[in-house]
Amino acid sequence: MIRKLFDIIANNAVPAVFIIISAFAIPLSGYSASYLIQEMLTRIGRNSFLILSLLIPIMAGMGLNFGMVLGAMAGQIGLLFICDWGIVGIPGMVLACLIGTPIAIVLGIFCGHVLNRAKGREMVTSYILGFFINGVYQMVVLYLMGWIIPITNPALLLSRGYGVRNAVSLLGIRGVLDNLIPTIITGTQGAGQFFNINGGKSFILVQLPFLEGAIRIPLATLIVIGLFCIFIMWFRKTKLGQDMRAIGQSQAVADSAGIPVNRTRIIAIVISTVLACYGQIIYLQNMGTLNTYNSHDQAGMFSIAALLIGGASVSRATIANVFAGVILFHLMFIVAPVAGKNLIGDAQIGEYFRVFVSYGIIAIALVLHAWRRNREREAARRSLRGNKGGE
Repeated sequence: MIRKLFDIIANNAVPAVFIIISAFAIPLSGYSASYLIQEMLTRIGRNSFLILSLLIPIMAGMGLNFGMVLGAMAGQIGLLFICDWGIVGIPGMVLACLIGTPIAIVLGIFCGHVLNRAKGREMVTSYILGFFINGVYQMVVLYLMGWIIPITNPALLLSRGYGVRNAVSLLGIRGVLDNLIPTIITGTQGAGQFFNINGGKSFILVQLPFLEGAIRIPLATLIVIGLFCIFIMWFRKTKLGQDMRAIGQSQAVADSAGIPVNRTRIIAIVISTVLACYGQIIYLQNMGTLNTYNSHDQAGMFSIAALLIGGASVSRATIANVFAGVILFHLMFIVAPVAGKNLIGDAQIGEYFRVFVSYGIIAIALVLHAWRRNREREAARRSLRGNKGGE
């Protein structure tokens, strides 16, 4: 009984800590319920797809896929091309996905082959691999684009005539998915009013008396994320999904059962990389600006931190962990600076806390994973000694 209670506490310690921090920080921040709900809806739509792309490699026993930044870079390449060609709106987003998909597949296959040669060390290998591919990406956008790869839009190029500028405006696709189905929540004071969003009329989804103003809902983005969740649940029941789960439990047993372990692991990484490509495009259409050389850097780190804060582990993660992590992680991101300023008089304290948490939570998760594995091995040894003694 005590051991079970200890396991429950250990498995949910991180979410519990963040709930406690948020409970103290929200009143200190002074933010209204309307503002926090708006920010949470925006960030759920912005980040959830990226975080969901991490689930399939975890299911295949490959741990946290730090190599998802490869997919993010592929998505950014697609966005640079549509900006050069001047294709806007939903067609521009779709074309960016089509351009990024083959690049993400190639990078995923390469990543999968490398990780198959580093079994048991996939996370650190994918992390370093991200740095390597980032160097290739920097060379492509800084030297090859505009010189060897044709880029004709002068607004994208550096003054020397080649290389992409550091900041690229995505005004042509900014919010096109978020506002595809204009939807708001409003308080009773705004009942019966219509709100103009992107030149069109929005409809009131629901009225909540405690809201002070209107809240925009990225309904189309949430629908896409919901469909992705349904896809993941369906995928787990397919033959390929069952093979991945078997490999995640024991590669040796899966290999004895005739499952092509290496090939299945590569497929898992390819799927994750392609989905990360789409997730980065969704993320950047919400932001409206592409930081050419840095936008992808923190995609993997923040996504993994959010997933772990939601209660996931290196070896197990669910859809519920994704949404719990997005809410807790980004709620802390919103309220921590202002709470720090109101409490101590320095908003920078909250910023330091955010960076500390982002990296610290990953370190804690890895330590807990190593501790659990050692405990399981020790329990297996004790059981073997017991069976030997009984014989």
